[in-house]
Amino acid sequence: MTKSVFGHTLPQDKDPMGAGISSFFESKNDDLCVKVYSDFSEPDDIPVPLLFREEADMPEIEVLALDRCKGKILDVGAGAGSHAMALQKRGQDVTAMDISSLAVETMQKRGVNKVISGNIYDYDGPKFDTLLMLMNGIGLVGTLDGLADFLLKAKSFLNKGGQLVFDSSDIIHLFEDEDGSYLIDLTAEYYGQIQYWMEFKEVKGDKFDWLYVSYPVLEEYAAAAGYNIELIHVGELNHYLVSLTLNDH
Repeated sequence: MTKSVFGHTLPQDKDPMGAGISSFFESKNDDLCVKVYSDFSEPDDIPVPLLFREEADMPEIEVLALDRCKGKILDVGAGAGSHAMALQKRGQDVTAMDISSLAVETMQKRGVNKVISGNIYDYDGPKFDTLLMLMNGIGLVGTLDGLADFLLKAKSFLNKGGQLVFDSSDIIHLFEDEDGSYLIDLTAEYYGQIQYWMEFKEVKGDKFDWLYVSYPVLEEYAAAAGYNIELIHVGELNHYLVSLTLNDH
């Protein structure tokens, strides 16, 4: 079992997700939830046990993503490590990464063999064949400008022919009026750019930007960054799974 640390991690008093993951692992209290807030919608709850699910309990889109993983895999924003563990059980060479030291400690306790503690933007270690970013993990780029920057930076993480595998959603349905029109200010920022903050018990996190990107917009950004894009699956409410492969020609 190996652990690497690089760059910065979240302070534990600003890490509600990590606190929830650590608390559930120790207590096995099925009622634990991380509270999610935004200026955009009503508060929501993330049930922490959901982050500890086995592959048999994962939705189709996640299993399809695991099926597409190949070579040396980096699970970015791995959380409690369930996707990394599923890949590990399949015999895959997977490394789990998270910015939360509490999540990393929990993954190690759960039996994830290779774990990296730190921020993907600070990573400068060995390259990978697959970067896996599930549960809308690509959202960590925050904005469309952030997406453009990340797609370029991700090339330094990937071997020749490497790929990004991730899911996202087009959330335009949230702006639909009763008459079928969409209440979107075309002069404002892209509607998929949302600001969130989280709480777990007394632990309150800072606000952060998160991106939901529609497939047509992603297509444009992927092409501009030099990737071939493949749409693998489309589920309910425009929730989709893609593979972006480096165009080496």
